Amino acid sequence: MKLPQQIDSLWLDGHLATMADPNGCGIIENGAIAVENGHIAWIGPRTQLPDDAHQRAKRVHRLKGGWVTPGLIDCHTHLVYAGDRAKEFEMRLAGASYQEIARAGGGILSTVQAVRAASEDELFAQSLPRIKAMMAGGVTTLEIKSGYGLDLPNELKMLKVIRRLGQALPIDVQATFLGAHALPPEYENAPDDYIDLVVSQMMPQVAEQRLAGAVDVFCEKIGFTTAQTERVFKRATELGLRVKLHAEQLSDSKGALLAARYDALSVDHLEYLDPDDVSALAKKGCVAVLLPGAFYFLNETRRPPTAALRRAGVPMAVSTDCNPGTSPCLSLATMMNMSCVLFGLTPAEALAGATRNAAAALGLGQRIGTLEHGKAADLAVWEIGSPAALSYQLGGSPLRCLVKRGDVCHGV
Repeated sequence: MKLPQQIDSLWLDGHLATMADPNGCGIIENGAIAVENGHIAWIGPRTQLPDDAHQRAKRVHRLKGGWVTPGLIDCHTHLVYAGDRAKEFEMRLAGASYQEIARAGGGILSTVQAVRAASEDELFAQSLPRIKAMMAGGVTTLEIKSGYGLDLPNELKMLKVIRRLGQALPIDVQATFLGAHALPPEYENAPDDYIDLVVSQMMPQVAEQRLAGAVDVFCEKIGFTTAQTERVFKRATELGLRVKLHAEQLSDSKGALLAARYDALSVDHLEYLDPDDVSALAKKGCVAVLLPGAFYFLNETRRPPTAALRRAGVPMAVSTDCNPGTSPCLSLATMMNMSCVLFGLTPAEALAGATRNAAAALGLGQRIGTLEHGKAADLAVWEIGSPAALSYQLGGSPLRCLVKRGDVCHGV
């Protein structure tokens, strides 16, 4: 790796957690990063920089002993929604279960009503502060799912809001179509008819307008069966869309095995994943996305089989699952802490889950997620003593500045 004669910026006097080491954080103490055209042109110990490196750079940034990680990646959110569901929180504390709330017309369907009643501008205005809060916590890329419209006009409305958010902010926003999130009231007792609508009308429009790069399904007893999920996956494959899956959150539906057969980017939740099914995910390279916020908020007790996933070499990502009903969280660092305390990850695994493995869960592992030569210069600069501090601290944010493709987009 040779330092170019001219570079846009040079980052010095700090420590790097490159996350390029699959067995750790890939630490480079007293490291340096050179950025050109939004990408990392050189990275390594400062002692290996040419003597005239300062003269080659248009700008020199002094890290003052801070730590640099890849920009964090939130790979599973439902961030675009209207209203809130604080009343359901009270109901749950009084003893109502997730399923009882859903069957009573609450849960996802209450948010569907609010989203259908909101204009595109209203959805945009309510969602924008949430993303800004995530940026303040170090996020440079995030995924947002639709799934609160549950008819063609409102699903398209949500996806257009997601696109607008990506255009309005200096971070990457990846859209996922989740039309098969729940059964809308107009299709009560007719789930197969609703899946007909999803595959024959919604998905072709999503693909034609290029509003999403992936398709997701809530495969669960209160959601959709594996047979209905497979219909969606088959159509997605025909349309050139990648697939993801809400799998094994409340029961073992064998959705994870189905997702593996369709080369899913990720399977998410997995509290009820059968350890015997882990090998199928490993063989296909599926990422297991852990969502400790929903586990905590629902007061669940069944944990994902993280030890089995680790032994099999299945990459484990960590995400907020930001949504109004079961994980109203805007802090990915808090989820990193919860993944350690509740699910048994190490701090290094948690950081990998919010960077390298989260990138893989979005199909972006060749572009982002680690600090390596040729990858996008997406950096988070932290006032911390070690990378483990990101999983240790609760509340606040030690972020000094956020860098997207070489440009500072938050902080100083």
